[in-house]
Amino acid sequence: MCGIVGFVNFKQVLTKHKNVLLNMNSSLINRGPDEDGYYIKEHVALAHKRLIVIDPKGGKQPMVEQLSENEYVIVYNGQIYNTKELRQTLEENGFTFKGHSDTEVLLKSYIYYGKNVVHHLNGIFAFAIWDQKNEELFIARDHFGIKPLFYTMQNNSFIFASEIKAIFQYPGVKKILNSQGIAELFGIGPAHTPGTTVFDNIFELKPSHFAIFNRSGFHLEKYWKLASMPHTENFAQTCDHLSFLLKDAITRQLVSDVPLCTFLSGGLDSSIITKFASDYCFENNLAPLDTYSIDYVDNDKNFVKSDFQPNSDNYYINLMVNKLHTKHHSIVIDTPELAEYLEDAMIARDMPGMADIDSSLLLFCKNVKPYATVSLTGECADEIFGGYPWFFRDDALHSGTFPWSIAISERQTLLAPHIAKRVDLKGYIDYRYNESLSEVEILDTDSPETAEKRKISYLTLNWFMQTLLDRSDRMAMYSGFELRVPFCDYRLAQYVWNIPWEIKALNGREKGLLRYVSRKFLPSEIVDRKKSPYPKTHNPTYLAKVKSMLSDIMAKTNAPINSLLNRDYIMEILETDGKAFTRPWFGQLMTRTSAYGIFVPS
Repeated sequence: MCGIVGFVNFKQVLTKHKNVLLNMNSSLINRGPDEDGYYIKEHVALAHKRLIVIDPKGGKQPMVEQLSENEYVIVYNGQIYNTKELRQTLEENGFTFKGHSDTEVLLKSYIYYGKNVVHHLNGIFAFAIWDQKNEELFIARDHFGIKPLFYTMQNNSFIFASEIKAIFQYPGVKKILNSQGIAELFGIGPAHTPGTTVFDNIFELKPSHFAIFNRSGFHLEKYWKLASMPHTENFAQTCDHLSFLLKDAITRQLVSDVPLCTFLSGGLDSSIITKFASDYCFENNLAPLDTYSIDYVDNDKNFVKSDFQPNSDNYYINLMVNKLHTKHHSIVIDTPELAEYLEDAMIARDMPGMADIDSSLLLFCKNVKPYATVSLTGECADEIFGGYPWFFRDDALHSGTFPWSIAISERQTLLAPHIAKRVDLKGYIDYRYNESLSEVEILDTDSPETAEKRKISYLTLNWFMQTLLDRSDRMAMYSGFELRVPFCDYRLAQYVWNIPWEIKALNGREKGLLRYVSRKFLPSEIVDRKKSPYPKTHNPTYLAKVKSMLSDIMAKTNAPINSLLNRDYIMEILETDGKAFTRPWFGQLMTRTSAYGIFVPS
């Protein structure tokens, strides 16, 4: 896992711009604290910050390959999970290798397959490859956009980086928040429209896309999408097929030359991951698996049951630890540091995000980092298998908008009056919502319920899941830590996409089919446990702390927030202890407490 930056300009000699490249690269130090490197030729400049995971000596970047009087150079962020199969194919076709890194395999796979290399990759990746002879830059991003990649054009230069902050280090690139950016930030946020950012003229390479930049310009192409097709397997075959994909996706992602662990909450998803990972360690005579959980000071005293948080995690964590004999560690976070890291979390994202939901994960990764560098998590199972309440509630299914983002009027009121007149949040949300729904492929053979659930599933996968993937990458990489998400294996997602809803929601339960196949290897208490989301603090001192922080900011009349937001409305929220903002800001976790935290960083 790493950070990458670069730029190409066919009208300038770039060898004079080393300092620009190094300044861009330095801004990504958190993503790659172990090594760095750069490559500059007449029309191309590439740099890399490395977090060492595989082949410490043989995986240095930028990696250069000389072949048939041509030179290929790669900078790469990610992990290829089918490296073994790719390497075997390449060796059968005459390629030799100096090390065992997936970087070398990826570079030589591109040399062999060309732009079709993306059709042969299973992994998480964002990379750029320069073809010196043809003067062409190839960039690509994984199927679900687990690894980030942003780009812009400035004075004939094509500029790219893993994070927006690096692009802002390029001379002349301006930080402009236009009306669409405001609509993205306050209407869609913390989600975002694929391909966009909140900043003018700065774009995201969409998931499952690649692009080529050469003397003829910029060429963008989509290489994969979820394909709707009839599900032809019976129930027993479906269960067997699903079980195989689960085990294969998880065990493939256990490759690492540095300490690896899993995050264990005692929920269904993390327990499945931990079960297969623990079995792998035992079968390969490895040390017992390290598992980590997160909790908050005084949560045992302050926990209150709700529809979204029906029970605490500790009982279920202990159940799994005792069953699997893992080496478990509990990370406990206190209110002051959770609030203090709100600003770091925003810096990690380059924009406001999920407040304490972000800062808590950042602190979790930061505390695990001294003992491990890689962790597998249960993220994305709810999106893939239908685990959220909105899959089952008629009011959410027929809301006419994104079901996790219903506080539209409150969001509009938050804008300063002179801005609110020019930015119609509901109109923008409606446009993006309908645009996305038009992309859903419904089959004639789909039952009415399956057709309806395809729509909500598509929205969840392309919007809500992307938000959580962004969170996972930015918070982990800000700590020099790598998170892997086996449930987001594109083969698994493709297969489950076409399972009829009546089977997917077996027995009318969220993730019903996943629960059914898990009964073979998990305790019934785990299988039957009601969904419980990522844990958050229930300590009332946190609400008091962020309220105080926001009050201090609002007391400064020249604070930037006052030129963008409705000061009177924010003061009303503060004075009524949040009662003026009663609906969740985003989904099940970002309620009143989190909404405060969005506006805290100054």
